[in-house]
Amino acid sequence: MKTFKLLLAAAVMAGTGLASGIAVAQDKTLRFAFQNVAEHPQGRGAAKFAEIVKAKSGGKIDVRLFPGGQLGGDLPTVSALQGGTIDMTVLNSGLLVGIDKQFAVLDLPFLFNAPEEADKIVDGPIGTKLHKGVEDKGLVGLAYWELGFRNVTNSRRPITKLEDFKGLKIRVLQSPLFLDLFNTLGANAVPMPFPELYAALEQKVVDGQENPYPTILGAKLNEVQKFVSATRHIYNVQSLLISKKTWDALSADERRIIQEAAAEAREFQRKASRDAMDGALENLKKGGMTANEVAPAEMARIREAVKPVVEKFAKESGEALYGEIQAELAKLRK
Repeated sequence: MKTFKLLLAAAVMAGTGLASGIAVAQDKTLRFAFQNVAEHPQGRGAAKFAEIVKAKSGGKIDVRLFPGGQLGGDLPTVSALQGGTIDMTVLNSGLLVGIDKQFAVLDLPFLFNAPEEADKIVDGPIGTKLHKGVEDKGLVGLAYWELGFRNVTNSRRPITKLEDFKGLKIRVLQSPLFLDLFNTLGANAVPMPFPELYAALEQKVVDGQENPYPTILGAKLNEVQKFVSATRHIYNVQSLLISKKTWDALSADERRIIQEAAAEAREFQRKASRDAMDGALENLKKGGMTANEVAPAEMARIREAVKPVVEKFAKESGEALYGEIQAELAKLRK
């Protein structure tokens, strides 16, 4: 009888996950959609996340990846998350401005001088507060990843001075800030979902676009673009999100698994992204693109030209929030 009771107790402990310390999870599949190809640092981060979740859940939770915009552009994907028809995505945090205007602050031109500055801001109380603000809109923020500094490409001329933007049709993110930014620089900004971009460039619907080097390479835009110019005009923080409907249906153990995997994959993804930058530029040049830096004096002119855009969207996102970020950056830069 004593042996039977011990065996019964062990079985109960195993059933609650206490015997081995392994979290309990039910068999389920999470659909994770994103815009870049699987080989891109964004895709590699997603794959690492899926790998960690599988290991931590003992194979119970399967994260199925849908790279390359297979399930639609960023904004339809966010809507699908809110509706619960897609479970997860990762996208530029600034694209959440339509849900919470405060997110515009993360896309302000020339806000960050280095990736590490952005890490300090979004990994702290400011980033937590921003993600908290979308929970009542059907989204749960798990972590912040990165896309990196954006640079301009086009098929007509290199960007070496402010005047070179004039008249160029530039595809931009579907965001008011990006529209204002490039129109202010003298270009004609054309909002467009990323999955439509390659064909639009190939057919000369637009002259150019702007993205970090690994994204340009991953989408093979060097096949339809001639010039790439190091403008580094915006640094993109990305939000890793899960549908609140999905989140609410998870057990406490399953949520912990997802949250831990998000944090671990964040470190992997950021390193992969930053390591890929220089190599991506070299491969773009090998693929036929002409690359150029922009002289500091000309960059100063560009920065000056876009100050009204910074002021406008800093005000719209909340002057208190903008001031808080500037104060933190001032501390970091000391």
